[in-house]
Amino acid sequence: MRIHHLRNATFIIESGEYYILIDPMLGAKGSLPPFSRFRFKSFKNPLVDLPPNAGALLEKVTNCLITHSQKLGIKVLQHTDHLDIPGEDFLREKDTPIATLSRDANVLKKYGLSVQTELEYWKPQHLLGGEIIAIPALHGHSWVNKLMANGAGYFLQLPDEPSIYISGDTVFTHDVERALRELKPDIAVMAAGTATLDISTPILMSMDELIQFVQSAPGKVIANHLEALNHCPTTREQLKQELENNGLLSSVSIPNDGEVMTFERD
Repeated sequence: MRIHHLRNATFIIESGEYYILIDPMLGAKGSLPPFSRFRFKSFKNPLVDLPPNAGALLEKVTNCLITHSQKLGIKVLQHTDHLDIPGEDFLREKDTPIATLSRDANVLKKYGLSVQTELEYWKPQHLLGGEIIAIPALHGHSWVNKLMANGAGYFLQLPDEPSIYISGDTVFTHDVERALRELKPDIAVMAAGTATLDISTPILMSMDELIQFVQSAPGKVIANHLEALNHCPTTREQLKQELENNGLLSSVSIPNDGEVMTFERD
């Protein structure tokens, strides 16, 4: 298995003939408004362009997983850092088969997207000869998670490949801990940017929770959702330093945009 990290939460899982695109935010640098205007500098998002190798990789995409997209069914409130308009256009033009939460499926179908797998929390389904399980994701500890409309993480086991758990946009919860403890993923991808809106406590894991996630993970951890959005203050260097301080750096990969990581099944 190869993991091609593109930007933020957008990456591609390469497994044999399959290239599985995760959470396509494909727009140019600065094509989205700031997600925070007062707490952090109000730069337009994303803060960086896609890496030079993104185009060639996207041409190979065969499938897509979307952890969350809609918010209260209102288009203007869509989670564009996980599915933006260029991402929609890409999926529509290629008629890419999509797996997502059932409650997001009807909204995406209205956009002309090809949702073929509709998932419910903790209910395994077949996918690409293997199995996928949607894990509840809580987009903040406080009232803000109701506003954000919670999505999912995904545990994916493909034939003859290491298993992978994608946390999605979540704080550290019993469900996250359960996924790490019971499903025992070989690879766990954690959203590490500690995103925070102007009016809320963090809507992603705090630094203490990121450390707890790594300590709970049975295998390798990949940190993403970093240095691409103006409301995500945690940097790669800050995360690296905290992991080093806690003796955990060897357990975590912190890829640069465009980096590829290779994993073998034990």
